[in-house]
Amino acid sequence: MKTLKHFVFLTIAAGLFVVSGHQANAQISVGIGVAPTCPYGYYEVPPYNCAPYGYYGPEWFSGGVFIGAGPWFHGPEHFYGHVDHHFDYRHGYHGPFPARGEHRAEHRAEFHGHEMHDAHGREGPRERK
Repeated sequence: MKTLKHFVFLTIAAGLFVVSGHQANAQISVGIGVAPTCPYGYYEVPPYNCAPYGYYGPEWFSGGVFIGAGPWFHGPEHFYGHVDHHFDYRHGYHGPFPARGEHRAEHRAEFHGHEMHDAHGREGPRERK
């Protein structure tokens, strides 16, 4: 008798499921928020911390404004720009980092990086000397 009750219950539940088979429209949206406000740009990988002066080369800036990296990149397609791994925490840099919202220094040293990255941190073609 108990098996018969379970069978009847499952039959009714399946019937209701099939009868009410209308389609539901669903939308998925993923927001990444706003880009970090950093004086010399931010690293191209999470958590998108501010990069120190000297990490990015001059081609990463347009009119003194950082063109972005990671999900906020707004430069040209197939872009590769110079970076200096001496200022990369993933390569052992332990020096000072600027805070978000900090202003740029007026006098800056010359850029010395030789590596190339795309906007997502992938290594680019090596330059020939």
